[in-house]
Amino acid sequence: MRRSLCGKKGDYMRSKTLKISRWLQYIFAAVWLVPLLWMTVTAFRPRQIALSSSFSLEFTLDNFRHVWAAAPFAQYYINTVIIVVCVFAVQMLTATMAAFAFARVEFRAKNVLFMLFLVQIMVPADVLIFPNYNVLKELSLLDTKLGVMLPYFASAFGVFLLRQMFKTIPPELDEAAVMEGYSKWQILWKVYFPLSRPSYIAFGLVSVSYHWNNFLWPLIVTNSVENRPLTVGLAIFAQSFEIGAQWTEVSAATMLVIAPLMIGFLLFQRQFINSFIHSGIK
Repeated sequence: MRRSLCGKKGDYMRSKTLKISRWLQYIFAAVWLVPLLWMTVTAFRPRQIALSSSFSLEFTLDNFRHVWAAAPFAQYYINTVIIVVCVFAVQMLTATMAAFAFARVEFRAKNVLFMLFLVQIMVPADVLIFPNYNVLKELSLLDTKLGVMLPYFASAFGVFLLRQMFKTIPPELDEAAVMEGYSKWQILWKVYFPLSRPSYIAFGLVSVSYHWNNFLWPLIVTNSVENRPLTVGLAIFAQSFEIGAQWTEVSAATMLVIAPLMIGFLLFQRQFINSFIHSGIK
C-alpha cells in the first residue's frame, strides 16, 4: 500500500514538473518572439505611425520598396548566395571524406588525430581573424569572395556530425559493396552519402545559417559592393545618414536579410532535429 502511494506521489510530482517545464518553455518562446514580432509589424507599418502606441490595421509595402531602391540589396543577395553555396559545397566534400576516413578507414593514431581535429570546435573563429587576414594579404585575396570563403572550407563540426552518422551504418553494407566490386570512393558516395541524408540537411542548415549571418570576418575582408554580403550591407545601410533612426526602413531591411533563413528552417526543422537524434547528439 505504501509503495502504491509512493508511486502515485512520484507520478504526480513528475507530471507537475513536466507541466512547469512546459510552461517555462512557452514563456521563453514568447520572450524570444517579442522582438521578432515587433520588427515584423514595424517593417509593414507606415513611417508616420510606426512608433505610435495606438492600434492600427494600416500596413504598407513602401518600406521594402524604399529599402530595395536605397541600397544595392540585389547585389548583396547575389554575393551572399555565392558565398554560402560555395562554402557548403566545399565543406560537404571535405567533411564527407574526412568523416568516412575517421569512421571506416583504419590507420595509426586515428583516435588521437580525431581528438586533435575536434579541438578546432573549441577555438573561436574570431581568434584566427588576424592570422587569416595576414595570409589573405600575402595571397592578394583581400576584398574577394574567395577571401571570405577560404577560412571556412573545412568544418570540424561537419566532420564530427557525419562521422557519428557513418558509424551508425552497418559495416555489413561495406562488405556487400566490396563483393560487388565497389572501391572505397564508390562505397562512400553510393552507400554512405544516400543513407546520411538527414545529417547532410542538418549540417547544411547549420552551415548556411552561420555563413548567411557571418558579419565580422566579411566586414574586415571586404570593401566593395561587389563582394559585400547581406550582413555587412545591412549594417552600413542602418548606419547611413539618410536612414538615421527610421525604424521602419531598418526593420524592413532586416526582414529582407532573415526571411530566407526563417523559411528554410521552417521547411526543414523536422529533418534538422531528427538528424541530431540519429547521430547520437543530445
